[in-house]
Amino acid sequence: MSPSASTDTPAAPADRPRALRLAKLLLSEYFVLVLCVVYVAAIYPFVPEILTWQVASNILGDMMPLLVVAIGQTFVLIIAGIDLSITAIISMAAVVGASVMTGTNGYLSGSAVAVPAAILAMLAVGVAVGAINGLSVVRLNMPSFIVTLATRMFFAGLAIWYVTFHSTSSSIADLPASFTAFATGSVLGVPYTVALAFAIGVAAHVLLSRTQFGRWVYAVGANPAAARISGVPVGRTIMLTFLISGACASVAAMMYASRMQTGSPIAGENILLDVIGAVVIGGTSLFGGKGKIVWTVFGVLFLLLIDTSMKLLGSSLFMIYIIKGGVILLAATVDTFRHHLLVNR
Repeated sequence: MSPSASTDTPAAPADRPRALRLAKLLLSEYFVLVLCVVYVAAIYPFVPEILTWQVASNILGDMMPLLVVAIGQTFVLIIAGIDLSITAIISMAAVVGASVMTGTNGYLSGSAVAVPAAILAMLAVGVAVGAINGLSVVRLNMPSFIVTLATRMFFAGLAIWYVTFHSTSSSIADLPASFTAFATGSVLGVPYTVALAFAIGVAAHVLLSRTQFGRWVYAVGANPAAARISGVPVGRTIMLTFLISGACASVAAMMYASRMQTGSPIAGENILLDVIGAVVIGGTSLFGGKGKIVWTVFGVLFLLLIDTSMKLLGSSLFMIYIIKGGVILLAATVDTFRHHLLVNR
């Protein structure tokens, strides 16, 4: 045996524990939360306003609709799918709900049930689009990327067309005060939007971590063929994840419409990259089978901290996009590295 061969052999076992320790760090449930704290500490000398109550409340307000959509996206990513139609669902749900309750020739204008009916209509839009996505993936065996890209384009255009029949402007305004108050109101000092997002987050966490359905979701994402052999209803599980994603997008539409006081066909149009990026930054794997709601919460928070701090620094819009895109690309790279570590360990 040559001397080089005898010296090279012991190096491999030493590298393995180091790689596993790195994987354990990257898989830590609070890894992104630590990043948030480190980032705030690093940026504070340049923008001390980041720790003021006003900025914190603005971040919290911006975070809620984004978080709700990201929760729905988490379910889809865990099964190794993707839902690109979420922004179109938000737009379509917003204009349909607004057309029901607007005081200007609304379907239920002035009625006591106008707001509840509008909320139900918004939810119906999300569930309907989610059903189309789910059925196309399950029954037609189409890739979720192509299906949701197509429904995104279709319903985004449909939302604009719908507004032309219900308003002379580019959106549907004159919404009831009882609905627009949702964006600014609070219960026991907690904003309604925060309370609703918290309730959805807790429900989603329990659903994923404490129920049989949650185990099915992880099983389908890890290995759909093995899950099917084990008796998991793969088709039904995939279908339900897309329904959840659509419903969450509809709830976000309510938040955006209430805050903007109008039903706009471009509501939430620019948040697609933020939603998917936040979920991936949080640690949910693009390869499926891995993800937690608490990871998504931290991912959304981290992305908004970057966005807010860059705006406070006076950065241009294209620079913010460059930085956020770089962070999301880095998160995807880390996810790929982490996936290989777990597969090869």
